[in-house]
Amino acid sequence: EGPIAQIGAGFGSFLADLMRMSPAHRRVLCAAGMGAGIAAIFRAPLAGALFAAEVLYWSPEFEPEVIIPAAVASVVSYCTFGAAFGWKPLFATPDLTFDDPWQLAPYFVLVLFMVVLAFAYTRSFDAITKWFHRWRVPRMLKPGVGAAASGLVALALYFTFGRDERLLAVMSFGYGALQDAITHETTAGAGVLLAIAVGKILTTGLTIGSGGSGGVFGPSMVIGGCGSGALGIVLHRFAPALVPHPASFVIVGMAAFFAAAAKTPFSTLIIVSEMTGGYHLLLPALWACVLAYMLSDRRSLYGSQLETRSRSPAHRGAIGRVLMGTARVAQFVKVGLPVPTLALRDSLAAVIERFGNTRLGVLPVVDTEQRLLGVVNLEEVLIATQAQGPLILAADLMRTDVAPLMADDALDVAQERFIESDLLALPVVKDASDMRVLVMVRRFDIASAFVNAIRGQLRVPEPRPSRPAPFTKPAASAKNTS
Repeated sequence: EGPIAQIGAGFGSFLADLMRMSPAHRRVLCAAGMGAGIAAIFRAPLAGALFAAEVLYWSPEFEPEVIIPAAVASVVSYCTFGAAFGWKPLFATPDLTFDDPWQLAPYFVLVLFMVVLAFAYTRSFDAITKWFHRWRVPRMLKPGVGAAASGLVALALYFTFGRDERLLAVMSFGYGALQDAITHETTAGAGVLLAIAVGKILTTGLTIGSGGSGGVFGPSMVIGGCGSGALGIVLHRFAPALVPHPASFVIVGMAAFFAAAAKTPFSTLIIVSEMTGGYHLLLPALWACVLAYMLSDRRSLYGSQLETRSRSPAHRGAIGRVLMGTARVAQFVKVGLPVPTLALRDSLAAVIERFGNTRLGVLPVVDTEQRLLGVVNLEEVLIATQAQGPLILAADLMRTDVAPLMADDALDVAQERFIESDLLALPVVKDASDMRVLVMVRRFDIASAFVNAIRGQLRVPEPRPSRPAPFTKPAASAKNTS
């Protein structure tokens, strides 16, 4: 039951490989398999579809292309599982209702407690995992040590709290302790429930952190439910009018705790409602999940969660293309910088000299008013030099089939122009009516902007002064070779 998300995702990836699907479709099938597994095991088809789309990021973002496939897979898996094992919810709950807005105040106290408990859960889980990772012993021994330590924690709690058998839930699924807290809401001791929550935090970290098999969702439900149940019993004694049913704290606390620990407020809201088979506490659960998510820190139970879609390698290229479509060539226009140009009647020697004084592989040919007439490519100059044509002018070398860039052109348009012209640099003019050359933009500049856009940091590359290599002396014929 624990690693069902990994099982479903792994089968989705296997199915994509078997059908020779693209990486994009493989990612969707991984998420759909994860949602389908959760939908079946926890009897929560709607939550399975939402969880698969929400758990990938710790910010309030969804993966929209995942929701529909995950919904279909979740329905099929839930129906298949229900046909074999029955249709009852995972937990049986009494008829709990919400009919007093003042009850949101104690639920806010519950949120604060769940945020603190989630903080302890994520920190201890990471600390125990890192400790076992650094421990230099054979890897096969670590799960045994983690299991032994979990047993010692259970025995310590068992003998400390009067040999209450419910405390042994820290070594098992713990759903029996949760069901007991819901059904016998006033007879269960607050100390016992709190001990189960704290013990489950330790045993979960020891079991999984040492390399043992298990998941984190089921233990999270036990930790949140038992911890909030203990708080509900205490508040019920002091304010029975505001907390008439401690069992409602168990249900809402499960949702609030996992929303704070896993950064999945909306899917957690639905999954707890489906696991308990009732939506009467949907409003306080929504209140608790959203507040718990907002008040929690950025540390998530899932270490591989990303912040946003823009940080995802799967969407980095798409995000870069979007930014390339919004950024403009005008970002590369440097006002006041001289633009190297050629005139129509410049001789071949003058053209060679002008190319020798610049790093550009393409120079614009302009008239007396600096209006663009064409461009000269360095490769054409080299061919003319080999042909030894002393009477060749810039007008003979000029290409007139090259469309210049406009200052308002998007960078993706500029990239297409470079591909069409097959040149290393292009002139930039203000607009179609004013063909005066403003600047020359290199293909390298556009490529660098595209890379920066993919990284999420679109920056205009600043020109850097050239520096000679250290401890080297330029050769005497370097200029001629250049």
